[in-house]
Amino acid sequence: MEELESKTVLAEINRVTTELLTNYPELYIFLDENPVTLYHEGDREIQTKDLLNYLESLHQILKHHIETHEN
Repeated sequence: MEELESKTVLAEINRVTTELLTNYPELYIFLDENPVTLYHEGDREIQTKDLLNYLESLHQILKHHIETHEN
């Protein structure tokens, strides 16, 4: 079940990053997508919770940008 959930989260991460690249290139260039930053402290593998946290941060970046730069 977690593998399916991880694939769903990865698909959403891909969708959001594609949206950033396409519609907000000024934001995309500032994303630090180094996979090492996704690792939970002490783990050697990326966990679904880490992906969810990363996805949430992408949503927050996009939301903040829209609220502060678009009318």
